[in-house]
Amino acid sequence: MPARLREIAGSSTPAVGLGCMNLSYGYGNPAPRKVAERVLLTALDLGISHFDTAALYGFGHNEELLGSVLKPQRERIMLASKCGMRGVDGKRVIDGHPDMLRKDIEASLARLQTEVIDLYYLHRWDRKTPIEESIGFLGQLVDEGKIRAIGLSEVSADTLRRAGAVHPIAAVQSEYSLWSRNVEIAVLDACREVGAAFVAFAPLARAFLTSVDLDPATFGEGDLRRGWPRFQPPHFAANCELLPRFRVIARSAGATPAQAALAWVLQQAPHIHVIPGTTSPAHLEEDFGALDLELSATTVQALDELINEETVSGPRYAAATQAEIDTEEFD
Repeated sequence: MPARLREIAGSSTPAVGLGCMNLSYGYGNPAPRKVAERVLLTALDLGISHFDTAALYGFGHNEELLGSVLKPQRERIMLASKCGMRGVDGKRVIDGHPDMLRKDIEASLARLQTEVIDLYYLHRWDRKTPIEESIGFLGQLVDEGKIRAIGLSEVSADTLRRAGAVHPIAAVQSEYSLWSRNVEIAVLDACREVGAAFVAFAPLARAFLTSVDLDPATFGEGDLRRGWPRFQPPHFAANCELLPRFRVIARSAGATPAQAALAWVLQQAPHIHVIPGTTSPAHLEEDFGALDLELSATTVQALDELINEETVSGPRYAAATQAEIDTEEFD
């Protein structure tokens, strides 16, 4: 049985955490307040202790939500947030200059109602600012006691090593799932080499690898999937052809599709954590159940062969978004 607890940023947490973006941002209208509170409290009841947010999510709304709901349980949780990408006049802006990162941390601490953030990621590398300069400033925040550990999001192995030469990096967060394998090129190995945890966001392929039959025509205003190639024609129809066999494999393993997808990610390496997001307490409980699932070697191989970088149709991001990130790409 895979270890339920894994190390990250000096904490030992269940390997399934909660990505909180969905509650405020990215998938249409934010969840109603009572629904969002119920998801967060259900996570605590299940034993989840790794909660992941960012200044960008809802342009501060998500951090405010977590601050008000989780403050009474602050000592029970490993709180992660992100800087360097924020909302300005309704638009997303990437800025890793120390002056802006100072504003970010002070605003995040206030919204989260805490004196220290356990794991603070540079959300995107701002190519106008050397990574060494941004990380050097975050190291100052560690010395000041405002953050406990530094993370990076959507970076290459080379950038991770450059950053690590300035200050230890506790975690790298990037998209990783059966249908997004870019980190297998170099980042997973680089994390292991430097002693960083790897945190997989979107491990359910933006809800594609679940039992829910998605219809892109129903995606609401503000749903980021409307602009992502894999959910657009002709790619979406081609990708849907993978689902019947995927669901059969999951069922044969005694799992739901979501549990099989999460277990596959967790079994790739012992330093991997997953942070699926949801607005459904029932789905959250289902996701957490992946901790107790061990896929056989035969099942892992079947999933590998069915869904991978060669069988999935379309890039994960449109060109403009891809230009903002630093991850390695397959040829």
